[in-house]
Amino acid sequence: MNYDVIIIGAGPGGIFSAYELVKENKEMKIAVFEAGHALNDRRCPIDGDKIKACIGCKSCSIMSGFGGAGAFSDGKYNITNDFGGTLHEYVGKKHALELMRYVDDINMQYGGEGTKLYSTAGSGFKTECIRHDLHLLDASVRHLGTDINYVVLGNLYDELKTKVDFYFDTPVEQIEAAEQGYVIRCQKGTVTCDKCIVSVGRSGSKWMEQVCKELSIPTHSNRVDIGVRVELPAEVFAHITDELYESKIVYRTEKYGDLVRTFCMNPKGAVVNENTNGIITVNGHSYEDPALQTKNTNFALLVAKHFSEPFKDSNGYGESIARLSNMLGGGVIVQRFGDLIRGQRSTPARIEEAFITPTLTATPGDLSLVLPKRILDGIIEMIYALDKVAPGTANDDTLLYGVEVKFYNMEVEVNENLESCYDGLYIIGDGSGITHSLSHASASGVHVARDILGK
Repeated sequence: MNYDVIIIGAGPGGIFSAYELVKENKEMKIAVFEAGHALNDRRCPIDGDKIKACIGCKSCSIMSGFGGAGAFSDGKYNITNDFGGTLHEYVGKKHALELMRYVDDINMQYGGEGTKLYSTAGSGFKTECIRHDLHLLDASVRHLGTDINYVVLGNLYDELKTKVDFYFDTPVEQIEAAEQGYVIRCQKGTVTCDKCIVSVGRSGSKWMEQVCKELSIPTHSNRVDIGVRVELPAEVFAHITDELYESKIVYRTEKYGDLVRTFCMNPKGAVVNENTNGIITVNGHSYEDPALQTKNTNFALLVAKHFSEPFKDSNGYGESIARLSNMLGGGVIVQRFGDLIRGQRSTPARIEEAFITPTLTATPGDLSLVLPKRILDGIIEMIYALDKVAPGTANDDTLLYGVEVKFYNMEVEVNENLESCYDGLYIIGDGSGITHSLSHASASGVHVARDILGK
């Protein structure tokens, strides 16, 4: 079977590629291959009752399937060039923002109408941050919430399912360059296409590296972000989240000069597990519906580590730290901030006695046995710095879950159209190492679709 375009990966990049292609050319024959399940079949078995921890499903429904790893996220689309990726370095700052706004318009058409668009522009909180050597990054933030995000994805799938051939639970094993187009091999058979868009996300980073190696596509070493997820009473950050919802705050540590940043803030949200290549890490979700909200707010504190020669395996470094956490805690470890500062491990009794109820069942333990000293020192410094603008952050009962790791693919060498050294082979989304967010990944999908249509 031959297709005009095959898209590998049904995350935001793949979805918006398919959407833009069929919108502009209804005659085009398009297929999407996805290693995970269809949206309606994506269910994590952890229920907090019978199953309290990750059981290592063959395909993690949190990380894979229609909608990608962002399907059950809190649905934050940050419209900015300040963070979320380097797409603007390829397509230009103005065009990158235009693409992100276009994606936002589509989300509003397919179920996101009525959700709020927040902005840090002109915020008095930015001035307050600067006074304490904290730096609030500029962005407009559309918060869909996990629930509305799911609705939007469902509506987009309904729009596409009769116009695009979807192959779920069908991981692609190999891409081969043919005389004209590409051969896509998977367990269920072989198909060909004239153009191929690869959008495999962070969970496909190892597979992407193998493809680049087989096809001799140049790559460049990227980074890995390592840290913890902080959970505290929602009141502590309410004065910030009520106005801005998502606040990206960066701090340079006094001790080492490292940059520590807040990431993925979830007001009245829940802490959740993630399974990436068999490694259990932590993340956070939040909902738009008040009935689904909790009494806690959670966010990540991350330290980015870049490596120089001869070491190139930044993801391997992050994986080794996450595996150590899994080894000691059987999964995610949780520790009270007060226990960490006093050099003692948290126990079930101390967690039980805390003035905060955890939203994730995790193993009480000692994060100092897991995280490298430099990273942990930076996180502790950042917590004390945040306490100046959000008093209560450094309370003894503030919970730290570890580890949180953001894996980035080695950055794939592509041109301004996100096209590799092979004609018609595009590498987009977080799997390219270029984008690190829902908005940038989605925008990259629209960009390559327009390039294909133009040709």
